[in-house]
Formats: sequence, C-alpha cells, structure tokens
Amino acid sequence: MPSSSISYLWSDKDACAGFRTGVSLHSHTNQSQETLDFLANLGSRFSFIRPLMARYERRAEQLYGIRVNYAASYWTPPMTPKLAFDLESRQIEKLNLAPMVSITDHDNIRAPMLLRTIPSARRIPVSVEWSAPYGDVQSFHLGVHNLPSARAAYWMDTLAAYTARPDDARLTEILSALDKEPGVLVVFNHPMWDLYTVGKEKHQFLVNEFLQKNGAFLHALELNGLRDWDENRAVRRLAERWNMLLIAGGDRHGVEPNATINLTNASSFTEFVHEIRRKKQSNVLFLPQYAEPWKHRILQSTVDAVRHYPEFPVGSRTWDERVYHPDANGVMRPLSELWPRGRAPRAFAAIIGAVQRMGRGLVAGGLRMAWSDAHNLRLALGENGSKVAS
Repeated sequence: MPSSSISYLWSDKDACAGFRTGVSLHSHTNQSQETLDFLANLGSRFSFIRPLMARYERRAEQLYGIRVNYAASYWTPPMTPKLAFDLESRQIEKLNLAPMVSITDHDNIRAPMLLRTIPSARRIPVSVEWSAPYGDVQSFHLGVHNLPSARAAYWMDTLAAYTARPDDARLTEILSALDKEPGVLVVFNHPMWDLYTVGKEKHQFLVNEFLQKNGAFLHALELNGLRDWDENRAVRRLAERWNMLLIAGGDRHGVEPNATINLTNASSFTEFVHEIRRKKQSNVLFLPQYAEPWKHRILQSTVDAVRHYPEFPVGSRTWDERVYHPDANGVMRPLSELWPRGRAPRAFAAIIGAVQRMGRGLVAGGLRMAWSDAHNLRLALGENGSKVAS
C-alpha cells in the first residue's frame, strides 16, 4: 500500500528529524521556454482588454513590420541553471539536510547537462517536464526524472516525436517503456490544474480517463508548491481514489525556492526513486513560504519574472532580455533586440513598472494582509495542526 506523509515545517519544527536528505523536485531555469499563450487568452476572456491589445498589435505591425504571434513567443525564467541549483541546495542545507535537486525545464534537458560539467552538481539527475498532448484540447505535464545518461538523448527524441504527432495509444506505450527503466521516476505534475482552460468538469474527466489508461505507469501525483490549498487537497483525494503516492514538487519559476520538498534517507537519487517506486513511501514537507497567502505568492512570482537582476549574467538581467518573439524574418530574438533604439515603448515600460511596484514595500504588505489564507491554513493542518498521513 502507498504510504504518503505530509508535514508542515511552520507547525512541526522537528519534521526533518530522522531524515538525512531533502529532495527538490520540479523547478525551472532560464533554459525553460514558457508560453505566452495566456496573453491571447486574456483578450478572449476579458472583452475590455481585447481592444487595448488589438491597438498594440496593429501598432507593432505598422511601425516594425512584425505581426504579434503569442503562440510562437515565449519567456524564460530569470535564474541560470547554476543559480537555480544553488538556490534549491542552500534552502535544504539550512534544514541540516543533504540536498538533492532535480531541475525540470519544459521539454528540454539542457540545464542538467550543463550542470553536470560543474563539480558541485555533477550528480544531478537528467530530468524534464514533458508537456504530453492528450485528447483533442489537453496536455498533461509529466515530470520525468533521472533519465539514464546513455539514453537521455534517445528519450528526448522519443518525447519530441510524440509531441509533434500525438496519439493516445502511443502515449501509453511510451509511459510503459519509461516504467521499464528502473531508475526513472514519472510524476503527474499539478494534475488538478485546468491549465488549458477546458473547463473544470471536462478537465477532471480527462484526468481520470488518463489515469485509468496510464496510472499503472505513473509513480506519484504531485503536491505542487505554487498551487493553492484547495487544489492540493483535491490532488490528495485523487491519490486516495486511485491508490497512488503523493510527492512534492515546487514548480519554482522565479527566485523563491521551492515551497515543498521530499524528505528521505536515500544517499543517491536512484535510491530515492527506489523508495518511491518499490517501497511506495513518500514524505512530503511543506516549507514556511507555502503558508503565505497564495495570491500574494503568485503576484511575487510574476514580479520575479519581470524584475531586473543587474547581478545576473548578460541575457538574464532585464525582463525584455528574457522574452522572445519572431522578428520580421521569423527568427526568434529577445525583445531587447527588437525594440526601436533598444528601449521598450513607453506604454510597455509603464505596465511593467506598475507590476514591479506591486511587489514592493507597503503595496506587497497590504496585499499580503488582504489575501490572508488563515482559514485555509487551519483546514490544511487538520485537527492536530501538524502531520497528516495517507
């Protein structure tokens, strides 16, 4: 039987006692290409925004000969692989635990391959967050951790080929083959998040259909450090329904370290995978940042995405170095290279400046109080206010 324990560091200061290692799963670096489709969706969902967006789209085409293409554009998180690895490691070390970090950028393994050239990170697993199409309008995000080094390139080609030509039967074949790799861990990331806005009922139907077909090849469901209490409680109920293990996944995109980690006595990532897959034991720890109001944390993550980081390497310092769009010839380039005279138009600069100010000082403090999740916090802790087992 799967055995998942859930602890909260803010109420149980001894939650790490008896464990030697903390495992950070699911985080992103500047090698991850994050879609800008949500901007187009904003215009579709909110009628008052569409005319404003249309005005800027026409202006871009008239002045610069560039037609705005949200689907082809993307942004990258600010942290380089080394900065992200160090951030996650330091947080775990402060808990007097040995750190293990598995970075999962979207659909590529460049970050772990780069990190393996650095002595301090040479044991990092080769991992990826795969956006796997399912059905007609949906994709599910799967954390594929610890790919075998000798076959990592083969596996990435296999995943990319499926993404280009999806077929549900083929997806089951791939997941079955991954399950036959004894050191690989496959996690269903944020399963209850209707990321593609297909509607709550349809999304839940597709999740359960997907688990019916493929649950035997998935090793855990993720409790996500950037999703809210209600959604993570729904994931817990889902795990109970399908008799599956729960596992931590932080989903960090900004500069706040993951809000959830796994606790273990494993001395290697492969040993940790064995604990999850064979022993079916998982110990999830929620860290203090998760107790902050969820809306405030989402705002802060947004601010992190558009902040300036003068101490970071060139290419990661300003928000417009981290947003990419095709130029007039279809070549992907950062916005900083597309602006006339190398500067963002005043309207864009004003919008970004307003978002940046929302994350500072009194504004952020006031929003934190207004968005207090004290009620959800009490519900999450249960009657004893500490550890929950399932």
